[in-house]
Amino acid sequence: MLTLQVIRRELQGEVVLLTLAHVDGIPLPTFRAGAHIDLHLSADLIRPYSLCSDPQDAQHYQLGVLKDSRSTGGSLAAHALREGDQIQVSEPRNLFALDDAAAHSLLIGGGIGITPMLAMAAELHAGGRSFSLHYCARSRSQAAFIPQLENAPFAERVHLHFSDEQRLNLDAVLCDVPDNTHVYTCGPTRLMDAVTDRAKAQGYRQEQIHQECFSAEVQTGGTAFEVVAATSGISVKVLENQTIVEALAQAGLKVNVSCKQGICGSCLTDVLEGEPDHRDHYLTDEEKADGDQILLCCSRAKCARLVIDL
Repeated sequence: MLTLQVIRRELQGEVVLLTLAHVDGIPLPTFRAGAHIDLHLSADLIRPYSLCSDPQDAQHYQLGVLKDSRSTGGSLAAHALREGDQIQVSEPRNLFALDDAAAHSLLIGGGIGITPMLAMAAELHAGGRSFSLHYCARSRSQAAFIPQLENAPFAERVHLHFSDEQRLNLDAVLCDVPDNTHVYTCGPTRLMDAVTDRAKAQGYRQEQIHQECFSAEVQTGGTAFEVVAATSGISVKVLENQTIVEALAQAGLKVNVSCKQGICGSCLTDVLEGEPDHRDHYLTDEEKADGDQILLCCSRAKCARLVIDL
């Protein structure tokens, strides 16, 4: 855990841009583009946000948070932060890293999904690597980071697409690239699904398509089952409309959770016995088939008894 201070707060439309630094001014842990940190906004409110700052900047972490009307508290608490406030954050974790073997990187961000793309563009530019960045938003007036993108040293590689001006032509963008191009997309589910579908239709392999979700629909409910936390010696019954995290908490075993939607991987736990019912968006299909890991915030069991390494 790091104790950081908000040294700058800037509001761009519905997005607050927060710049964090160590309270003692010492360098921060390094990260690669695509990484995120968990903000500990209160004792029970932990949320992951992508780092949008230049990975070469060792003194600052920067992130952009959209004020979401459907927020369960995270974005509202982040928007309430003021310059001078101190906050506990995790060290960076990366689930969305660039592939160094790519001949060209095609970055497609929609709305607040532009945040990890900013760090990616900075890293690719610093490494002298081939890339292009496409940013989609409803309108120029509602979009954040426009001045930053227009004045960036890689501005000639940035393409802006606004719904009230000129929409993104996915087929054209996906075909006008070199061989061994990797696609990275983040934003609304509809955009990411469209990018994935059109890329596959044009012959991109699955390993060339990368995406990061900020939110996801979680399938809830199911048959009750027993969970045994082997290391802790605790056995609980997970009810039909209860998560494993909730059941364990009632027994006094608190699990570290962040997104609560099976996205960030903070509650990933090894399975020792039983068959998980995977409902997350974090594990790959191959990892799910192995059946030896589970995300406790959303997944359940296909068996009567599940033993986990906790």
